[in-house]
Amino acid sequence: MFGDNLKKLRKSKNLSQEVLAEKVGVSRQSVSKWETGEAYPEMNNILILCNIFHCKINDLVNDSLTDLDALDEDIKMSVVKFKKEQQKKMKLISKTIYLIARISRILVMVCIPIIISSMILLGIVTSKIIIIDNGINNDEISFNIMKDRIIIGENNDSIFVKVNDKLETINDIKTKETITIIKDFLKSHSKYVALGYVEVGLLFLIVCLILVIIILKHLENLFYNINNGDTPFTLENSTHIKKIAYLMIVVTILPNIVGVIFELILNYDLNVGFEMFSLIEILFLFSIAYIFQYGYEIQLDSKGKMYGED
Repeated sequence: MFGDNLKKLRKSKNLSQEVLAEKVGVSRQSVSKWETGEAYPEMNNILILCNIFHCKINDLVNDSLTDLDALDEDIKMSVVKFKKEQQKKMKLISKTIYLIARISRILVMVCIPIIISSMILLGIVTSKIIIIDNGINNDEISFNIMKDRIIIGENNDSIFVKVNDKLETINDIKTKETITIIKDFLKSHSKYVALGYVEVGLLFLIVCLILVIIILKHLENLFYNINNGDTPFTLENSTHIKKIAYLMIVVTILPNIVGVIFELILNYDLNVGFEMFSLIEILFLFSIAYIFQYGYEIQLDSKGKMYGED
């Protein structure tokens, strides 16, 4: 980074490579090689450069120009401008994530009343379902059974579903398996018991969505603070990340618990299982939370700010 720092300082003083080379007592090619990293100046030349730019050796050889107090005012303002370019990118990213979290939270909130409406409609639909064990032709379905019923049955080893006057044979294997589970479950249980199980499942879904809304709210607050604060490394932001991690644990485990219960009730494999990747995501979030907390503690030794001032 020496070459980059030297180039920034030279431009901040409005010096050409020729003028700087003359002040140091070297050729213009030497200055050019220093800035491109092809060569490195001797210690006596580094001391001359520090004298020209009124800076410390660390300001030239470190990764970035951090010791602003060691620089004179014109260089200091230039360095702040260099840092501001990175800060603008940081602010833009944080604002984008903030908006995505906010829009996502609103969309999830809209889903909840839709699910509640579906729960009400399920009660109406369930009351209309009729299960047929034996094969039956289309005429018998049309004339012998009320038209406002939903008929599920088997005919020549195929599954059919009739809604009003429309009869449809199900050929897709996955769909046949799903309808068979529903049919067998409705045969062995009361329709309203089955409806109760479905309603309980949807209630758990609503609970998970509410937890997701809370997670998105914490994410929204986190990146709002990063966008508008002096520094992202605050205890409040660390708390937001920890709460997101805790809630993700619940959101990850709860569906699996409910899924296992339903597997026992339905006696059917729903492919419920805990993914190792989810655990890695949660551990990663906890790590980020402690990094933020550590960053906050480091800042206690400074002015408590990361972003440059105007």
